[in-house]
Amino acid sequence: MRSNTNIEDYLKNIYSLKNSRGKVTTSDLAEKMGISSASVSEMISKLSKTGLVKYLPYKDFELTKKGDEIALNLIRKHRIWEVFLVEYLKYPWDKVHTEAEILEHSSSDELIEKLEEFLKFPKTDPHGYPIPDRNGHIEKDKSVKLTELKPGDVAMIIKVSDESSEVLEYLTKMNINLKDEIKIIDKINFDNSIQIQNKKDKIFLSEKLSANIFVIKI
Repeated sequence: MRSNTNIEDYLKNIYSLKNSRGKVTTSDLAEKMGISSASVSEMISKLSKTGLVKYLPYKDFELTKKGDEIALNLIRKHRIWEVFLVEYLKYPWDKVHTEAEILEHSSSDELIEKLEEFLKFPKTDPHGYPIPDRNGHIEKDKSVKLTELKPGDVAMIIKVSDESSEVLEYLTKMNINLKDEIKIIDKINFDNSIQIQNKKDKIFLSEKLSANIFVIKI
């Protein structure tokens, strides 16, 4: 079981990096998974032999169609479990990711379909990420990072990164939520921090934090 889980984690992280950065390298994957580059290289070699990963020029790689299907199915399970844990067990959004990481590996497709139906077919997880359907189709993400906006722009928060519980904890503390309408008041050249108007509050956000908030302009 652990071996299959390990393979699934690799595939899901490769998919995530490809989606966010446009390419995946050994060092990128090693950093994301918190392991050595040597371990990654060894596993990528194995995955390429099983037809789940293919090498590209300039020392990067990507998933094959088969690898993509496995990764998307795992992501689907993860995000549906997150919806259930938040909506019905009242898990805070900064703690749900770890629990879903465990559940995603032990859930059959049939169970997930039943759970999805019970939840009335949610389109996004608690952090705003789209949920792939049972055929692996996933809605295209049209959001941009908050850092890309200019003073005077008005936008709606539709997604926040779920990779850091500290980011989510801070957003909760500042009462920043999905579907909030915000206005960019100022961008500070010195450190690239951003001042936003959210509800009645004016809030300063660091460049790093702003890069974890995704919006659509309105």
